[in-house]
Amino acid sequence: MMASPSRVHPNSNVIPLPMRIDVDNVMDVIKDYDLVVDGSDNFDTRYLVNDACVLLGKPNAYGSIFRFEGQASVFGTKEGPCYRCLYPEPPPPGLVPSCAEGGVLGVLPGIIGVIQATEAIKLILGVGEPLIGRFLIYDALKMRFRELKLRKDPDCPVCGTHPTVKKLIDYEQFCGLRPAAAEAAPVSPSNVLEITAVELKQRLDRGDKLRIIDVREPNEWQINRIPGAQLIPLGEIPRRYAELDPEEELVMQCKVGGRSAKAADFLRSVGFKRVLNLRGGILEWIDKVDPTQPKY
Repeated sequence: MMASPSRVHPNSNVIPLPMRIDVDNVMDVIKDYDLVVDGSDNFDTRYLVNDACVLLGKPNAYGSIFRFEGQASVFGTKEGPCYRCLYPEPPPPGLVPSCAEGGVLGVLPGIIGVIQATEAIKLILGVGEPLIGRFLIYDALKMRFRELKLRKDPDCPVCGTHPTVKKLIDYEQFCGLRPAAAEAAPVSPSNVLEITAVELKQRLDRGDKLRIIDVREPNEWQINRIPGAQLIPLGEIPRRYAELDPEEELVMQCKVGGRSAKAADFLRSVGFKRVLNLRGGILEWIDKVDPTQPKY
């Protein structure tokens, strides 16, 4: 949205770009700017902007909002992590409601937007302590800010020690919006045995022997977790499944149930018979069992 001329600083030059950012134009659009302020509302654009910023060496003042919560950080600097260090892969399509579906508190864009603008000014002036390696979470209902430390992932495919993503990719395909021609059929509730958060709590209270495997990333694990769960990120399951006992009853868990469904499907493919997927993931657990834990 272009600001009214009467409200623009006389030394400012507002150049509207009425176009959709995509793989074909993003590098040309941002190459001549000092930084990017990302307020996009879909995963394919977030990964696209992140990767372009890393490849061009542009800081990314990131912000997102959903319902009553907001997040902000600075990604893509040489010394700090990028968006993929926090979220290595997108959630399966349809598992995370859009703002239009889930709603958003009307003041949140202003609050998070002001934080992003502040970070942009600090980066341009080279003053203060930008949110590099720091992830700010705002809970409007509790009027509380929380900060998490983020580390650069040496195995990150974009900004890691040995990056494998050296040019932009098909982000709609990466986010599952357009499946690859040779891609296997997606995991669906019809072929994955599930357990609800309430059922899991009831079984734990009865003393049933269940082993909960959290397949999220360490950064996510720092935010919230189910007591007694063991962390094995999804990408490590193929080389670490020997640590698990095929005779044990396993409950696979992630943020919303998509990654854990993939993990459960893999374990069954290598001979595990007693594998359940936690429907709705940790967010469902928080909603139905333990509302004291923060969301992200």
